[in-house]
Amino acid sequence: MGISLDGLASGLDTTALISSVMQVEAIPQTLLKYKSQDLQSMVSALQGLNSKVAALATQATAAAKPGALDLNTATTSSDKVTATTTAAAKAGSIDFQVTKLAQTQVAVTPKVNAVTGWPYTTMTINSGGKDYTIQPLPSNLDDVVTKVNAAGAGVVATKVDVGGGDFRIQFTATKSGAAGAFTISDPGTTFTDVKTAQDAELVLWPTSPTAQTTIKSSTNVFADVLPGVTLTAKEVTAAPVTLTVARDDAAITKLASDLVSGANGIFSLVASKTAVTSTTNTSGTSTTAGIFASDSAVRSVNQSILSAASLPVGTPPRSPSEIGISITKTGAMEFDATKFGAALAADPAGTAAKVQEIAGRIATAATAASDKYDGTLTQKITGQQSEVRDLATRISDWDTRLASRKATLQRTYSGLEVALSNMKAQQSWLTAQLGGLSSGSTSA
Repeated sequence: MGISLDGLASGLDTTALISSVMQVEAIPQTLLKYKSQDLQSMVSALQGLNSKVAALATQATAAAKPGALDLNTATTSSDKVTATTTAAAKAGSIDFQVTKLAQTQVAVTPKVNAVTGWPYTTMTINSGGKDYTIQPLPSNLDDVVTKVNAAGAGVVATKVDVGGGDFRIQFTATKSGAAGAFTISDPGTTFTDVKTAQDAELVLWPTSPTAQTTIKSSTNVFADVLPGVTLTAKEVTAAPVTLTVARDDAAITKLASDLVSGANGIFSLVASKTAVTSTTNTSGTSTTAGIFASDSAVRSVNQSILSAASLPVGTPPRSPSEIGISITKTGAMEFDATKFGAALAADPAGTAAKVQEIAGRIATAATAASDKYDGTLTQKITGQQSEVRDLATRISDWDTRLASRKATLQRTYSGLEVALSNMKAQQSWLTAQLGGLSSGSTSA
């Protein structure tokens, strides 16, 4: 740290003087800092917009894919069976009856006294066509359980306290249905099956003796009974059940509504960051334009998405408003679910085709703006980030330049203070000398 010589000879506050000079000298750097802050704010705003546009591009691309609106839902006429669908489901119906539910085999040993323990030495489990021989230590129930569970025989053993100091060992298949069936043999004892291994059975066309067909499942779940439809049986059904697969109007309406909402999210964000706001205080009224107010690239992206969503669709071209998709006076989109539902009921294929045409156009416009390599917004962000880095380098250069200028001023003012101090010292010496001469002349 340098020595401060403020006012030692001149009485001036040289530190304050230097600070004032440096503030003037730093004006170019301050302007660069303001510019950098503005650019960083713009980059942040553009990144937020680009994220929304990219999300819309993904959403619209998915909606535009062939079959994206081929949405169906499945129902059954009984609460004892549930149905779920995948995108492969098609409209249709079929009758069936659940005649059996899947069971997991369970077997138990006779009672075994805790004091006398396990009275046998060898046990054989046959599972999946393979024998597994287990030789536990005599009189040790826990060892029986441990060795069965370690054998990998497709059976889990559990010691069960049945009271009075007695226990049974329960054996449970690790697989449900017939695939998990097992047998256990042990010299001198008999094992009791509590539950037998059993597949679930579902009979198709149960009222037709010549057509009825039985299908089985080890898990109570029957996949692809109809294409893309899975049935899960919860109980045996005494009467036939009807499975019905029909167009899912609610899901199709939601997809169209979500597409409009996604586009509106872009329009709303751009509008909020383009609006001019007025502020009134004691000094008067001032106006501030939104960060996107003068940005032609943002306006272009906004307009391209708006056009994609609102231009005529179909052959011959018709307004999207006919299917409930319209543009408002404020430049936003509006979705009329009632009108869309009526159009879907009257012309399902045509309405779906129009939604997909709109989705395809939105996907093209949004992708052109947000593509991670050459999107309009992406390139603008990249360019401005480069400019921010350049400004950071220039600001850093100014730090070096200003530090050098400040050091020069400090040396100059320090030198002036030293010079003035020396002059004052010489003045005092001369004054003293002159005083001595005057005093000598008077004495003579």
